[in-house]
Amino acid sequence: MKVENTQVQMRKGILEFCILEIIARGEVYASDMLEELTSARMIVVEGTLYPLLTRLKNAGLLDYTWKESTSGPPRKYYTLTPDGQEFLHQLRLTWEEVQDSIRIIRQKPHTPGAATPAPLTVAPPDAPLPPDALL
Repeated sequence: MKVENTQVQMRKGILEFCILEIIARGEVYASDMLEELTSARMIVVEGTLYPLLTRLKNAGLLDYTWKESTSGPPRKYYTLTPDGQEFLHQLRLTWEEVQDSIRIIRQKPHTPGAATPAPLTVAPPDAPLPPDALL
């Protein structure tokens, strides 16, 4: 079993949450979302973002408007709908619960005789992801 597979699944599991968080800050163009998600090491390929945006739009969580661009064709700018704002609120609550649950599990004292877990190492934010960890 490769740890990268689990890492990819963890990122995929919170990608919608991250997209909604970005859009909640205000009207946003998909390429700007892609750039932010890439720099945050959450996503690196367009082919992952656009189907998610379509699914969130079809679920009534997003809306978009077309705006003229000075550098090419009109662009879609995404915003949250009222349903999307409520959905994000619920995801934020769930995120807090998940963080609390993980903290509880990780802070439990080590059981004598059990295998000692490897020390936690975190890659710097600018470290590249392994090729097979990309979404």
